[in-house]
Amino acid sequence: MSDTPSSPLKLMVTGGAGYIGSVCTARLLEAGHEVTVVDDLSTGHADAVPDGARFVAGDAAEVGGSLLAEGFDGVVHFAAKSLVGESMQDPSKYWHGNVATSLRLLDAMREHGTPRLVFSSTAATYGEPAVTPIAESTPAEPTNTYGATKLAIDQAITSYARAHGLAAVSLRYFNVAGAYGGFGERHTTETHLIPIVLQVASGERHRVQIYGDDYPTGDGTAVRDYIHVVDLADAHELALTGATAGEHEIYNLGNGTGFSVRQVIDSCREVTGHPIPAVVAQRRDGDPAVLVAASDRAREMLGWQPRRTGLNEIVADAWSFVQRRIQQ
Repeated sequence: MSDTPSSPLKLMVTGGAGYIGSVCTARLLEAGHEVTVVDDLSTGHADAVPDGARFVAGDAAEVGGSLLAEGFDGVVHFAAKSLVGESMQDPSKYWHGNVATSLRLLDAMREHGTPRLVFSSTAATYGEPAVTPIAESTPAEPTNTYGATKLAIDQAITSYARAHGLAAVSLRYFNVAGAYGGFGERHTTETHLIPIVLQVASGERHRVQIYGDDYPTGDGTAVRDYIHVVDLADAHELALTGATAGEHEIYNLGNGTGFSVRQVIDSCREVTGHPIPAVVAQRRDGDPAVLVAASDRAREMLGWQPRRTGLNEIVADAWSFVQRRIQQ
């Protein structure tokens, strides 16, 4: 591929104090790259920035855009608002915080000649597709404001790449889980299944709710694709080195295997040794029965291969992080 660097890169990671951003930063540092993290700490944590990274607190567009004048080889853009429910209640926060911020960052990259961008996109751009596994050719029809803002940014990146020669890759995630040593998931508002179930094991919750047990699946509960955060992070470095000037590629990232809600709960019970009480509640509106990614393009074009695909391994790493936090 063209525009492939052969030496360490000078990189900016926006949102690098968050869950995925911190793991990605750690892996990029281990690979020998120079990393500056920009994060306003609205949802991230200063102590999540890995040692060895330069940390600048501030807005991804304002502060990050100014820093680009120093000369960077690329940007990995994680900074975003990402709560689906909140996006429907306060859309302005998402259109400004996600789309407007990203447009200003793109303009700053153009102004300062930053050649590469890897964007943290989402499977929420696809909405509720009727067919799985979900490929990149699946129509993008988001059903919430969060997904709509991410799709809008993807479309803007395509325009900038074609017009200005930007080498860009968007990575659309499915369900990210697991941890990497001291870097893991600790959201103020937790909406993800595995950390919610582990909160029962750690005593923060009394029980977990199963939203519907009458889906047309093996055990009646919804099936989702879980990808280990380290596999996800490694895809970002591959995307940086595989990006081509003037092109914007979009890749889905998932395990390729679906696990049901009951399977996740059973795995958490096995890993933690806790009984984890569960109760069945009504289905949530708009929850599809099965969402699983087709990641063939990422494997073929980037050479990406998820290596931590076992559910128990994903849960065990997440549980180790929870225990580490409890002991601190």
